[in-house]
Amino acid sequence: MKTIGMIGGMSWESSAEYYRLINEEVRNRLGGLHSAKSILFSVDFEEVERWQATGDWEKAGNLLGQAAAALEKAGADFIVICTNTMHKVISDIEENISIPVLHIGEATARRIHDRQIRKVGLLGTTYTMEMDFYKSRLTSNGVEVLIPEEKEREEINRIIFEELCMGKAVPSSREFFQETIQKLASKGAEGIVLGCTEIGLLIQEKHAAIPLFDTTAIHAQAAVEQALSK
Repeated sequence: MKTIGMIGGMSWESSAEYYRLINEEVRNRLGGLHSAKSILFSVDFEEVERWQATGDWEKAGNLLGQAAAALEKAGADFIVICTNTMHKVISDIEENISIPVLHIGEATARRIHDRQIRKVGLLGTTYTMEMDFYKSRLTSNGVEVLIPEEKEREEINRIIFEELCMGKAVPSSREFFQETIQKLASKGAEGIVLGCTEIGLLIQEKHAAIPLFDTTAIHAQAAVEQALSK
């Protein structure tokens, strides 16, 4: 079994979910008392979020690059960035290491193709919804991407940072997400990408009439596949 190097803490709420899902998947596949070989480097999200807000992606990239280098030195065989948004600095991370990074967008695109879906709605932080670093991974794989209106994007972003990253699942916020999903479906979305690793803590398949692609679960499963591959 290969060792998974996890860059977490953004937020630790979703990183804990990564750890649970990865270990459950290994146990399901191998049985017995098996669990994943993994190393977690958890950063201080307050620091990272401040750099996101001020647009200082270089500092954020340097920090995560150092984290990845520490994981490689500790024995990781590949890297999983336990967040969608910080894939924006994946090139900075890759420059610091010689081991591969398992991209969350590529794993999600493969899952969308498996479902034979060509148009999706994307929910996430404003950075993920509005910038090209994530959407391009989907569109380059033949998936058309729709995003919510500006006011909806702002409210989604608020819910992520002020509620979900704080461990709060508010029923009215779930209803807002459901309404937004319905609007995207009315515009032709055949599925919805939960493009923030915290959203799955609030919204599950039972809350929507169209398929949901929980990127945390998808990424965790892809990490296990990589860890168990020959």
